[in-house]
Amino acid sequence: MLAIRMQRTGRKGHAMFRVVVQDSRRTPTSGKVVAQLGSYDPHAKTLILDKEKATHFLQHGAQPSDRAARLMQADGIELPSWVKLIADKERAVRNAEKRRATTPKPAEVAEVPQAAPAAEVEAAPAEVEAPAEAAVEVDEAPAE
Repeated sequence: MLAIRMQRTGRKGHAMFRVVVQDSRRTPTSGKVVAQLGSYDPHAKTLILDKEKATHFLQHGAQPSDRAARLMQADGIELPSWVKLIADKERAVRNAEKRRATTPKPAEVAEVPQAAPAAEVEAAPAEVEAPAEAAVEVDEAPAE
C-alpha cells in the first residue's frame, strides 16, 4: 500500500519537508520513494505541490498522512470521501492564572487629593493676611 507523507530534510533546527509517495512499510528516512510530489517550508508556510500527481495517487488508493491531507486540502486538492481528517483537539491551557493575557486588569485608582502646588500655597497666606490688615484698619478708624 502507498502512503503520501512528509519526509524531513534541512539542517538541524530549520526543518524543511518533502511531500513524497512511499511504500507504507518503509520509513520516511529510508530514501526509497515512489514519487516526489513537492515540498513544504513550515517557517515561511509555503507549499509547492504537483496537484496532478497528487490527485492521481489519491485516486489510485494512496493513503495520505494527517498532516499531508491537511496541506493538500489547504492547497485546493479535493480529497476522496474515504480520507478522514481528524478534528482539532481541544487544548487545555496549563496555569492560565499565570499568563498575562488572562490576568484581570488592575482597577483604576481613584485620584487622591495631593498637597497643593507651591503657587497655591503662597496665595493662601496672602488671603489670611488681608483680613488681618482690614481688622487693623477698623481698629484705627474709631481711635481717630
